[in-house]
Amino acid sequence: MSWRMTATELVEAFAEGTLSPVETIQSVFDRADDVNPSINALFDLRYEGSLAAAKASEARWRTGQPVGPLDGVPVLIKDSVAEAGHPYWRGTKARVGSPFPAEDSPPVARLKEAGAILFAKTTMPDFGLLASGISSAHGVTRNPWNLAMNTGGSSSGAGAAIASGIGPLAIGTDLGGSVRLPAAQNGLFAMKPGRGVVPHLPYSEARVAGPMTRTVADAALMLSVLAQPDSRASEPGALLPASVAPFPVKGLKIGLLTSMGFGPTVEPEMQKLVSNAARALEAEGADILPLVAPFDTDVFACLDTYFSVKAAIERDELPEGKRHETLDFITRYCDGGDAVTAKVYLNTIAAIERARERYLAVINTCDFVLSPVLPMVGFAADVAGPDPDQTSAHVSFAAMANQTGLPAVSIFCGFSEQGLPVGMHIVAGHGQEAALLGLSSTYEAMRPNPGFPPAFE
Repeated sequence: MSWRMTATELVEAFAEGTLSPVETIQSVFDRADDVNPSINALFDLRYEGSLAAAKASEARWRTGQPVGPLDGVPVLIKDSVAEAGHPYWRGTKARVGSPFPAEDSPPVARLKEAGAILFAKTTMPDFGLLASGISSAHGVTRNPWNLAMNTGGSSSGAGAAIASGIGPLAIGTDLGGSVRLPAAQNGLFAMKPGRGVVPHLPYSEARVAGPMTRTVADAALMLSVLAQPDSRASEPGALLPASVAPFPVKGLKIGLLTSMGFGPTVEPEMQKLVSNAARALEAEGADILPLVAPFDTDVFACLDTYFSVKAAIERDELPEGKRHETLDFITRYCDGGDAVTAKVYLNTIAAIERARERYLAVINTCDFVLSPVLPMVGFAADVAGPDPDQTSAHVSFAAMANQTGLPAVSIFCGFSEQGLPVGMHIVAGHGQEAALLGLSSTYEAMRPNPGFPPAFE
């Protein structure tokens, strides 16, 4: 059952001739047929095209001439990542039936050049504006560890699919935690690269594309492909290693941050699991430094205003007769953005800049900073967020990494008493993607592998 294998293992098996890309894609599609009806993570599955691509890859491997480091590896693409000739709905019913993109976005182009087989797209909430798995276009995406629970978002389908074994790799996008939150809630590893590392279109100072995988090694392999330059994009890209080794932690200054000073209070269970991870690193020689909360005011308020304006602008791009075809919450959110005056918006931008400075002042005291990814273990599958009035307030730990452009990851650190996976957030300094992957690999080797959800084992 090659659907269980990591991308790194698949490439090794292809090179050795012990497994073929054709067998692999058939196994992955069989897995999708078994699991996706329960979790609703995928759409636009390309059975015939993927099989043809796998046969071409198999022929290249037989002659020892793979086209790139991901030749024949199945990869999933988030609905917010443009791919020529395929749907680009961004999670909203208002875009269903809209013309397909004419060209590939930079992440898709790099994956195709590397030989990856892009076999389906993954679900997401409307415009990626919820850290939840509900969508007017796709319905409810469910957590494979407990179908009554939320996947997190906005890379909701990617998180549920990879956790279930429907392929080893997915590309997600992250504006305020959108690869890290579903990784945490589904027991995966995900990286939000630093600003400028992964070329993407359209340009955003906060949103980046990043890998979602079951292992750190797979994330390093995928990121080395995604980070290659693209002349169409403003981001320069980066030269990153395709492999990763455990990183020596002795003498490292690692901060432990258990409160941001705003957002929901961290549940004791989350505090305990992240503190246990910190102690494990301390036992290997790291210096663990408890950190004070960076903020004493509600930073979410200014972020919420900023995102509501962006949402309103995106809604304006829709045909006028379609603008009502979004989730009710998103409609109200966009209406709120429409009401923001220029003066309020400029004051909001100034407040966010002050927040960046305060966050960096805390983060820069250490080599790395550990925290929970989100304050609570989880929430119900069919709601927009744990707080109906502030549906994304639980992104408090994740969002400031986007605003500062710092690299950050989510890595599995244990199970809750309910049997749900819990993720730990690790933030590093600018340009420290390789070191962050190395530290993640070190911690990964210390803790048990989460495996696959028991209901789909």
